[in-house]
Amino acid sequence: MTHDPRIDDYIAKAAPFAQPILTHVRVLVHQALPEAEEAIKWGMPHFMVGGKNVVGLAAFKAHASVVIHHEERGEGMGSLGKLANLADLPGDGELIARFQAGHTAIGTAKPKRAPKPEPSMPPALAAALDAAPEAKRVFDAFAPSHRREYVEWVAEAKRDETRDKRIAQAIEWLAEGKKRHWKYEDC
Repeated sequence: MTHDPRIDDYIAKAAPFAQPILTHVRVLVHQALPEAEEAIKWGMPHFMVGGKNVVGLAAFKAHASVVIHHEERGEGMGSLGKLANLADLPGDGELIARFQAGHTAIGTAKPKRAPKPEPSMPPALAAALDAAPEAKRVFDAFAPSHRREYVEWVAEAKRDETRDKRIAQAIEWLAEGKKRHWKYEDC
């Protein structure tokens, strides 16, 4: 268990009524989740497992809050409502179980979607790329999303003149090593 000194400072600066609440919950989080890492996020102490938020703490002028990230929020900011003293907390066993359930809940995140299939290459764009080896080399080296941007841009042209202008522009930009939306990369 490692303690982040910024959380020590946060607790020390909290109102006197909040300090025992924050300290007690911190101890319970580490009992429930020995692998938890401490950090300050959004200006408040957070406990993470595998880089994912499980529990957060906050101290205000008149109350403290505990956020268990997978639970619905109660009164005020946190899952446990507005806490004015240690007696407002549920029992230690219940809190430990809720913290562990939070860890389990973040471990059951949605699986990643399969990548989009590559769109079919317009024949005119394929011919232009074959005629410009440097542009084709750059195009082939791009990530699928960047190739898709060029292919879709050319494919969505309704008129032949528009398609031909886009192909000429694409070949020029590709020969210079530019992505389709290169103008916006430094914004």
